[in-house]
Amino acid sequence: MKLRLGTRASKLARTQSGMVADAIAQAAAARGVDLDVEMVHIRTEGDVSQGSLVGLSQTGVFVNALRDALLNGVCDVLVHSLKDLPVALHPDIELAAVPEREDVRDALCTRGVSLADLPSGARVGTGSPRRAAQLLALRPDLKVEGLRGNIDTRLGKLHEGLDGVVLAAAGLRRVDRIEEATELFEPAQMLPAPGQGALAVEILPDADPMWADAVRDLEHADTRRAVTAERALLGVLDAGCAAPVGALATVEGDRLTLKARVINGAGTLALNETTNGPAQEAASLGRSTGFTLLGRGAGRLMGGS
Repeated sequence: MKLRLGTRASKLARTQSGMVADAIAQAAAARGVDLDVEMVHIRTEGDVSQGSLVGLSQTGVFVNALRDALLNGVCDVLVHSLKDLPVALHPDIELAAVPEREDVRDALCTRGVSLADLPSGARVGTGSPRRAAQLLALRPDLKVEGLRGNIDTRLGKLHEGLDGVVLAAAGLRRVDRIEEATELFEPAQMLPAPGQGALAVEILPDADPMWADAVRDLEHADTRRAVTAERALLGVLDAGCAAPVGALATVEGDRLTLKARVINGAGTLALNETTNGPAQEAASLGRSTGFTLLGRGAGRLMGGS
């Protein structure tokens, strides 16, 4: 049986989609189904545009073209970086699996110098307002500059004038370039984006159970609960990729702990909130944390500098 898996065509997207494709084939084999997973490369607005993506909807930039391909029968399964998905579920598409999460941390890549040892006024590139704000909170003397492109492009900027770039550790690990990270930021220093390090696998709800159940076998319950809390927080804050919001939920047994941070663009003011509760109430915990942050003035921080 042949299965068509839709993915963006970047190296990272192809790599992580290939990992999911292998996992689906293995899960199908365990069910006695011989599945041949074929990759279908789909070009999105985010891959075509050369401008900054800050302020644009991640849905329109990276997700819509993929979902259109699924709905129009071009492919059978989609793989996304989960942090690219809008908080609201698509009414006609099933989020069939959230596989086990990779490293959630952000990575600083330099020419061998740690964050503490970068010279005053050093130029550090990132396309994320969240990373930029938290970098400035750690080192207000840095000059943080906009940056976009694939991993190769971003790392290449280290040889074109930048002193450092910040990337997701998960992406570096997936393309076997984690050794190029000079320093990994612990969440206490730089809280990751909601959903960072996690993947999302989407199918149509009426997909053939013979292979669809194999896709659902990729589900990792604790990762699903963690990202559900983080994204519920994001939904309450009505914040997208352009907002300096960090969140990380961890699950131990039946308990979930959610740490959240809203920080202004200059990195000079931050609100931190920690919530604990039953893991099965992940969405409720995320929403309550979001409302608490709003009550403390998070809206002003996200809108100001």
